[in-house]
Amino acid sequence: MKEIKAIIQPFMLPHVLDALHAIEGFPGATTSVVQGIGARESGSFEQHLRTKLEIIAPDRLVDPVVEAIQRFAHTGKAGDGYVFVVSLEKVVKIRTGDESTDT
Repeated sequence: MKEIKAIIQPFMLPHVLDALHAIEGFPGATTSVVQGIGARESGSFEQHLRTKLEIIAPDRLVDPVVEAIQRFAHTGKAGDGYVFVVSLEKVVKIRTGDESTDT
């Protein structure tokens, strides 16, 4: 299993979610509003509101999920964001106690 985190422009979220929901077996996502703080050329810092997506997905869905985020969050302008993919050692479902290393 992998954790996919993406930082995207807030106005691109509906497009990204539509694309993700079209992927068969897509497990769902958690979204939150975050602040990005980036350095400008002048040396000062600028704050930008962004949306963070967090998705726990089986290995077989990682490529389609990343491709959908990259394609539908893309504007071609600075600040489009990033996608991070991290391996998970173990996932435990709180309600049932079920553990999994991949599904």
